[in-house]
Amino acid sequence: MAASLFAGTASAQPLIALPDQTSSIRLSNRDINHVICEGGEIEDVRFSAEKAISVEKGGADAWIKFLVKESDDQGMVTRTHVTAPSEFFISCNGAIYPLYAQPEDMPAQTVRLARGARQLAAENDALLGPMVEEERAVSIILSILQERVPASFTETATASGAIALADLPDLRITERRRITIEGANLSASEYLVEAQTQVELDERAFLDARLGGRIFAITLDRFSLRAGETARLVVLRHDVVS
Repeated sequence: MAASLFAGTASAQPLIALPDQTSSIRLSNRDINHVICEGGEIEDVRFSAEKAISVEKGGADAWIKFLVKESDDQGMVTRTHVTAPSEFFISCNGAIYPLYAQPEDMPAQTVRLARGARQLAAENDALLGPMVEEERAVSIILSILQERVPASFTETATASGAIALADLPDLRITERRRITIEGANLSASEYLVEAQTQVELDERAFLDARLGGRIFAITLDRFSLRAGETARLVVLRHDVVS
C-alpha cells in the first residue's frame, strides 16, 4: 500500500455519527473510507494497532483503509480482506465519537461526525451571547430572511398542511422552515402567507397560539398583498426549559 492515502469514490449518502454514543456502521474493506469532522478538525484517531488498519488524518478529514493480507503458497498468491469488526475513537470538536465498524465488501463510505447539542450550544453562545435580547432577535430574524442561517442552528420538521387563523380567514399560512437554536432556549419558524384577496397585513394579528406559545418577536417582509401574492413571516419563540 502506498504511504499516502487518498479519498476514493465514496458513498453518495454519508453516514452520520453523533458524539459520546457508539455508532454502528459498515465500512468498505477494500476501498478508502472518508471521515469528516463537521465544523472542526480531527484531533486524534484511536484504534487497535494490532489490526490490519491504516489511518491518516489532516484538518477536518481522516481516511481509513483496511489492509489486505497476502499469502504465498508455492507461487499461489491469496489476498484476504478484513471481515472482523474494529472500534475507532475519534476526537472531533472537543468530543469523542466511538465508531463500531463492520468491514464489508462494498464501495468506500463517507462518515460525517455531526455536532451534538453541546457543541451547537457552545457555538450559539459564542454567536449570540454578547448580544442583548433585542439584538439577538434581530440577528436571528435577519439570518432567516436573508437565507444565511448559521450552521449551528438546527432545522427540524415543519407542521404539515395549512394553518388557519380565525381572525385572518383570507390568508393561507404554511410553515416553510422551523429552526431550533440550541443553548439559547429559542426557536423560530418561517411561514409563507398567501393572500386570497387584496389585504393589508399587521404583524400584531399573528400573535396567535397556533403559531406557537411564548412568541417573542414577529416580522413580515411585506405588508400589502394582492390576491395570489405571498409574504414571508418569521416568528421567534422562547422555548420552555425542561
